[in-house]
Amino acid sequence: MRSTFKLLFYVKRNVPKSDNSLPLMGRITINKGIVQFSLKMSVPPELWDSKAGKAMGKSEKAKDINRQLEQIRVTINNRYQEMIQAGGGVTAEQVKNAYLGIGIKQDMFLKLFAWHNELFARKVGNGRTQNTYKKYCNLYKLMQAYILKEYNREDISLKELNLSFINGFEHFLRTVRGCCTNTIWLYMIGVKHIISVARNEGLLVVNPFAGYMISPEQVDRGFLSEEELQLLMKAPMKNKSYELVRDLFVFAAFTGLAYSDIKNLTKNNLQTFLDGHLWIITRRQKTNVDSNIRLLDVPKRIIAKYEGKTGDDRLFAVPSNWSCNNILKNIGKQCGFKIKLTFHVGRHTFSTSLTLAKGMPIETVSRILGHTNIKTTQIYAKITNEKVSRDMELLSQKLAGLEKQLTATI
Repeated sequence: MRSTFKLLFYVKRNVPKSDNSLPLMGRITINKGIVQFSLKMSVPPELWDSKAGKAMGKSEKAKDINRQLEQIRVTINNRYQEMIQAGGGVTAEQVKNAYLGIGIKQDMFLKLFAWHNELFARKVGNGRTQNTYKKYCNLYKLMQAYILKEYNREDISLKELNLSFINGFEHFLRTVRGCCTNTIWLYMIGVKHIISVARNEGLLVVNPFAGYMISPEQVDRGFLSEEELQLLMKAPMKNKSYELVRDLFVFAAFTGLAYSDIKNLTKNNLQTFLDGHLWIITRRQKTNVDSNIRLLDVPKRIIAKYEGKTGDDRLFAVPSNWSCNNILKNIGKQCGFKIKLTFHVGRHTFSTSLTLAKGMPIETVSRILGHTNIKTTQIYAKITNEKVSRDMELLSQKLAGLEKQLTATI
């Protein structure tokens, strides 16, 4: 159905200014939707023609007002026609926002992105995490570099965003930044969010992601077997720094905690429950989800080993993530591991070799890991061949009688 578009200029007679001039207003009507907005200008009451919607006479004042009104009319009509040609329904609110640029000073992509990040920063600690904020800041820098390299500009208009722009950004991430498909997939989730902000603000009608497809690739996440973990725990360390990092990795392997969560642990996170056991009570920094873990003997011994050595309430003096991973890489080579040893491999080892492979239900593992969705646990946790062999052995025992009867008939 064809939409009915009307633009009307009028004055607010009940709120004259100090010089008795009347504020000029605009009214956009599309179908049954009506919006009104200030034109940021005024007109002497004796010059205004209500029926014509413009200033009367041939005075310079009247001519100047009418010139400005005509410019506004042309701009709004152009915005409306652009939206109609782009397809989809157009509302009066969208046309008004497209003209005024509500929410940001200009309808430029990086301007909008920076505005979004500024608002997001204010919400950190109140439903938003610092980690997610840093990811948006990093994505902003990547997009800034892409626009500068490919378009030789500091910013790009939202109206210029299309499928070619999105495909170009993917190519930039792959070739210039060397990102893998899964990393690009995560970045595109962030870009889609910024695009949705633009569309919700009425600044963008066409979805540049229309026709774009990317899916995460299945990744075989590395973990240590039980034998490899024992080898690591018994291996001699070259100095105290290596010993600390090795112990922190083992702590992660026996608790399922990530680097950032271990770094934030304090004595207040340790509680003895009614069951008489010592527990870690915390919330995952990444997801802000409860992660309550009953401590086994190995992590309890590690806590005792470093008690009183931090100078404050923290359980461990954790080095930087880069330092830990660099040391673990060297330790992995020393132990002859085929996989690249990183801190997060400890979390994978917990979810695989020490829990699921030992028969712990995946629902329990998911709760300990602090996952918001059990599908995430299914990605992280792998069933080992040893687990399959043990399960088949149990099945063999249960079917022993039946198999004995059937094999006699073969």
